[in-house]
Amino acid sequence: MGSQHFVLDVPIDGKYADPYLLVNLALEAEQAGWDGFFLQDGIYGSGPRLDPTVVLSAIALKTKSIRIGAFMTALPRRRPWKLAREMLTLDLLSNGRIICGVGLGFQSQEFLPFGESADLRERAEKLDEGLEVMAGLWKGQPFNYQGKHY
Repeated sequence: MGSQHFVLDVPIDGKYADPYLLVNLALEAEQAGWDGFFLQDGIYGSGPRLDPTVVLSAIALKTKSIRIGAFMTALPRRRPWKLAREMLTLDLLSNGRIICGVGLGFQSQEFLPFGESADLRERAEKLDEGLEVMAGLWKGQPFNYQGKHY
């Protein structure tokens, strides 16, 4: 059995819709010895919701050792080439501390209002293809991809 790691999963809305608060919480978590600090990446809900990638950029520059990332990015509602570039940038800003966690997404409300399909099979196909696109782009060489969705 591997070693245990302890991380925080913090919302980006409500009283947490304050980037300064989140940066300070990440600093406090690092100082308290937590292994990771993760921001939620949902778009559905009431009230303002921050962009986790932008906030993670600030956290990357203010912290030194804690692992950071979004928990969990619904890759089927993102453009994989954009997410690949964002994660590369965060990896450089954080000196390799970024963790890119992706999944299907769990609420249809995060897809339907924007004209995206909430069908689980289609989301799974987009997840698989998106991972292939991201892996290809991260190789740092010319890359082409032709799939069903991308």
